[in-house]
Amino acid sequence: MNELAKQVIDLLRERRESISCAESITGGGITSALVSVAGASEVLLGSIVAYSKEMKISQLGLSTELIDSKGLVSADVALAMAEGAKLRIGSSWAISSSGAAGPSPLDGFAPGEIWIGLVGPNRQESLKLTLNGDRQAVINGAVESALTLLARILST
Repeated sequence: MNELAKQVIDLLRERRESISCAESITGGGITSALVSVAGASEVLLGSIVAYSKEMKISQLGLSTELIDSKGLVSADVALAMAEGAKLRIGSSWAISSSGAAGPSPLDGFAPGEIWIGLVGPNRQESLKLTLNGDRQAVINGAVESALTLLARILST
């Protein structure tokens, strides 16, 4: 995963753009992967780990209505999380993760159901994942998928 994180850092540096993260299911894993790369401080501005519904509301600006109508695990919530981080931290791009790691469902969402949100200059993208494995395998898969999405988008 380090090569993938390095690719993201290099692409952001080349583009003279920045990134922030809004993480729930990954609990800081995306940020951790990025900071493992030398020079990450040039492009990574910050991260908000908003694991609970209350933190998503208070720290990322999500509305109770959005969460109640769409659920914690949805494209709309993932995109709103990314938008909240982008606005609050002031980055060019923001990536988010929301999902159920298991072993139990989360608000009716099956373990392994994940949404990644990405917001950038004139761009929004969400990615739904259905991952198998134990809790840590699901989290690791979400981190890798988030970095892969970011690298793909930044390469275009």
